[in-house]
Amino acid sequence: MKTKTNRNSGWALIKKKLYQGRYCYLLFLPVLIYFIIYYYAPMYGVVVAFQDYSPFKGFFGSPWVGLKHFKSFINGAFFVQITWNTLYLNILNIIWMFPFPIIFALMLNEIKGTKFKKSVQTISYLPHFISVVVMVGIIFDFFAVDGVINKMLNLVGIDKVNFMSEAKYFRSIYVGSNIWQEAGWSSIIYIAALTGINAELYEAAIVDGAGRFRRLWHITIPGIMPTIVVTLLLSMSNMMTIGFDKVFLMQNSLNTQVSEVISTYVYKRGIQSGNFSFATAVDLFRAVINVIMIVSLNKVSKILSDTSLW
Repeated sequence: MKTKTNRNSGWALIKKKLYQGRYCYLLFLPVLIYFIIYYYAPMYGVVVAFQDYSPFKGFFGSPWVGLKHFKSFINGAFFVQITWNTLYLNILNIIWMFPFPIIFALMLNEIKGTKFKKSVQTISYLPHFISVVVMVGIIFDFFAVDGVINKMLNLVGIDKVNFMSEAKYFRSIYVGSNIWQEAGWSSIIYIAALTGINAELYEAAIVDGAGRFRRLWHITIPGIMPTIVVTLLLSMSNMMTIGFDKVFLMQNSLNTQVSEVISTYVYKRGIQSGNFSFATAVDLFRAVINVIMIVSLNKVSKILSDTSLW
């Protein structure tokens, strides 16, 4: 009887809380519906990876083949190449792209002039709003045989280079353009973290005779370290994911050996070739690896630094 009473009181408390926050939940409802329709409902389509799927037979009529497509991908001729291309591009992004927003935020933090600081921030955010198609168009124009880069090289006596047709330049151009486009926008989270550092710590450090570098090393960087760790974890958790659109638009028959990544491979095998089951299996493989990585990295981070995602 006592258990039943406790259960009823618990439900009453939940109903009371829901009623008190009814307007907040009402505002959240469209977001919830959006995620259910576009993210959770389509997850049933994962079963395609375990079938020889035919659009005419549907989910229930297509024959089950188990792990056939996963084995076919892992044992296939392109497995090592596209997996390495995906990992290597992400590794380069983390090595070169990840530090830039942090350094940029630290530099902005040292600027005393408010107007100049805000102007620099605004200008650095603008490239983020350029669409991927326009961005790739700019890249092709700049790195074309008669583009700005080659004209600058000619001024110093270097012969023209066809950057977009040589595979060895693809990764450098991809990562470099990412830095230019996203470094300013990505610095927002670090700028916000810097504003949360107690100003009294700096005042005490100045009284103790600490210079600018000492304050940076002993107060500023430790103050934003939890944010750095979390963003690094999120970046590393997507090691098997590379944005499809930019890679695909920069890709051509001459650089495919370094530019073919999992996302473009899935598109070609799924949409262009019509092998939906195989493409779904490849993408599911990528997602499973990402989940394993985020769980593992989060566990390691929690042990080493007491900072984690959950």
